[in-house]
Amino acid sequence: MSDAIRMTRRDARAAMRTAGIILAGVAILTVSAKVHVPSWPVPMTLQTLAVMAIALATGPRLATATFLAYLAAGAMGMPVFSGTPERGVGLPYMLGPTGGYLLGMLGASWSAGALARGRGTVGRVGAMLVGLAVLYGAGLAWLALFVPLARVVEVGLLPFVLGDLIKIAVVALAARAIAGPGRG
Repeated sequence: MSDAIRMTRRDARAAMRTAGIILAGVAILTVSAKVHVPSWPVPMTLQTLAVMAIALATGPRLATATFLAYLAAGAMGMPVFSGTPERGVGLPYMLGPTGGYLLGMLGASWSAGALARGRGTVGRVGAMLVGLAVLYGAGLAWLALFVPLARVVEVGLLPFVLGDLIKIAVVALAARAIAGPGRG
């Protein structure tokens, strides 16, 4: 068998593995969006946990590709987002009050994944906190288009921040447990 054919098969296997990881990540993000506490204008979900876990597990490139695939599925009208299809689907949903949080999760996928690489537990927590700041920065800025500015923090941050910090702690503890003793 020639080296070119062997390389092509190896490349095909790698591409299939990458596609499988991305599809699994999109499924995890979708399920995490569907586990929610109804609230308006932004629902409480497990997505922060999923975004951070995917970022730590796969690194910035695959985490970002996964979230882009998730956004593409949503843009095409697939009911992958929280409250869909009841609250709408596709681009109209993405341009609604949660649009900035979706964009922020994309940024968090990259930033948390990039900053967590090669870090111990404290470094990974720091990376996820930076990712959370990116998420909230984009989310709150976008939400200000839909909610009076004086209420943005009240409705877009305060109800979520404690839960998101707990989700980050859960991801950090899980990553440490997976890394094994002395490696986390």
